[in-house]
Amino acid sequence: MIYDLTSRFSDYSALHPLFSLATTFLNRDDLMNLDNGRHEIQGDDIYAIVMRAKGKPQDEAKLEVHENYLDVQAVLTGNESIGWKPLAQCTSPIGEYNSEDDFLLFEDTDAQWLSVSPGQCVIFFPEDAHAPMVGTDEIHKVVIKVKI
Repeated sequence: MIYDLTSRFSDYSALHPLFSLATTFLNRDDLMNLDNGRHEIQGDDIYAIVMRAKGKPQDEAKLEVHENYLDVQAVLTGNESIGWKPLAQCTSPIGEYNSEDDFLLFEDTDAQWLSVSPGQCVIFFPEDAHAPMVGTDEIHKVVIKVKI
C-alpha cells in the first residue's frame, strides 16, 4: 500500500508502465464533473470508476482484495476512511473469489484505518485488503483499476 498526495502520484510511475495513463486521467480538467460509473482509459488494461455516495459506518465495511488489478483510489470531495490489512493476515473470507468481478471479501475486523481527504490517494496492491467508502459525508472519488 502507498498513501500519498494525489499531486505526487506521478512519482510512482516507475512501478507500473500504465501509471502514466493514470496520472493523465487524475490531471483531467473535467475530473470533478465526470459522471458516476466506468470511464475507459485503455480498455480492460486500465479504466476508472467514478463514484459519489454517502459513506457507510465502519462496522458495515468489508475488506476486499483483487488478484488481477491494483487500485489507485483518489478522494475528490468528502472525507473517507479506508480500512487496510495485509492479505496474509486475513482469516475470514466470505465465500469464494469472484473471478469475473475480481474480488474476494473478508469478515476480518481488525483493520488499520486511514483517513483520506481530498487531494490524497492510496494505491492498493493485490496483497492489500482494503475496506473503502467509510465515512459520514458524501464521498466523491475516483478508483483507477490497473491490470497487473
